Amino acid sequence: MQVNVSIGQNHHFALREALLIYRSTEHQNGSFGNTFITHHEVNADSRVKQPTLGPAKTLTIEFVQSLVQALGGRVAVEFLPESVLARTERLIAWWTPPQKRPMFFGTTQGDMAGMNGAIFPQPALVWMAMGHSLSIRALKENRRPAADTKLCVAPYWNVYDTGSVCLGSMRAPDASTVASIPQWERSFYESEFTHGNVGRLTRHPGGFEGLWKELAGQEEFPADSLIELPETVGEFLSGKRRGHDH
Repeated sequence: MQVNVSIGQNHHFALREALLIYRSTEHQNGSFGNTFITHHEVNADSRVKQPTLGPAKTLTIEFVQSLVQALGGRVAVEFLPESVLARTERLIAWWTPPQKRPMFFGTTQGDMAGMNGAIFPQPALVWMAMGHSLSIRALKENRRPAADTKLCVAPYWNVYDTGSVCLGSMRAPDASTVASIPQWERSFYESEFTHGNVGRLTRHPGGFEGLWKELAGQEEFPADSLIELPETVGEFLSGKRRGHDH
């Protein structure tokens, strides 16, 4: 089978290889569970109407890298600030020390809208942007984390137990690059926190609302209000997320 396309001039493309993607039928939090891919040679003999697949082969890292680069996925050269924890062709991860930020609240749950625009102290955070998605965890200590640093639940509405953020009204950047980091942070804080996606977000006896109502205008986020996780930074960034049970 051949396909003709015009890219300035005619180029002929012949079907040579195929990738088959198998996904778990169990659907969790908007994403599929275990996935595996098989790589096949394709027999596209012009004497046969339908192409046939050859035996499955192991999908190698080298093949995937060459495919990504062929599709224009090569990462441009960027200078990495000290805040960046990891960078691949698919994601960028960084951390932020405690800071003060204005926050905004919707009316889906609770009675927080009256505090819109107030300045709140924030915990140290680990951020991970991948494509058009964002995930976030909190840090108990104000220092650059290592791969084995344990994480905490990010004490915000709109965040799932995996750490992924429900974008909702958030204006997410179109890229996951060093240059996009300030926009990711600004978009997160300037969006409306509207609803809880997990059972507990904080150890504060008043829950989410009690915590943030108490923090408006304060100087420091109380690290002892964070819920600690068995998950490490390395597990979080690699996708081996355990979530939390409390």
